[in-house]
Amino acid sequence: MSATRDGWRRHLLLAFVIGAALLLVLSSAARAHERPGDAPAPPVPAPTARISSGTQYSIPPVRLVRDDGKVVFFPEELNDGRPVVLNFIFTTCSSICPLMSQTFAQFDSQLGADAHRVHLMSISIDPEEDTPARLREYAQKFHAGPEWQHYTGTVEASLAAQKAFNAWTWRGDKMGHTPLTLVRAAPGQPWLRIEGFVTPTELLKLYRKQLDRAAQGSVATR
Repeated sequence: MSATRDGWRRHLLLAFVIGAALLLVLSSAARAHERPGDAPAPPVPAPTARISSGTQYSIPPVRLVRDDGKVVFFPEELNDGRPVVLNFIFTTCSSICPLMSQTFAQFDSQLGADAHRVHLMSISIDPEEDTPARLREYAQKFHAGPEWQHYTGTVEASLAAQKAFNAWTWRGDKMGHTPLTLVRAAPGQPWLRIEGFVTPTELLKLYRKQLDRAAQGSVATR
């Protein structure tokens, strides 16, 4: 009986060692496929993500500074005629901001030839640190095209933009930042609000639905 028990223990120990070795090999293989500087893969949508539509926001008449150094009037940037997809980030964020930016990057890529038709906007919630130069460097990590622009400015202007969209960061706590994406098909149209993570594919579907609704509404009012 003792010999049987010892044999069973040896088999169990061997299975444990083999399993641990396999996990180590798989982990090493996954790291081998990662390139230095690669942005993290976009997350699977959180089951608690909330999507609400039909929301209108009052845009504050503040000025922001674009990543190319140009001072712009916020309402005009939002209302240049293109659909808008907007989020809030800061460059030293190491958790949700890179994930949201990677989602934007892949969403932009999936648009293909239609990418120039949309205006992607990322507004810094840490404007004291995020200079235009730092935002340009951050944007380059995600291969942002000319349709995707990053914005900074005064603390007051950043807070006004956050508060206008009922972003959780308006209280000034950047570490309490949570994922928020806003989509609007055209000036005057209601916003789609996405609270939580969303995949690039899901974001593309939601974006196209907003465009379809806006087109149908335009036809109905003629």
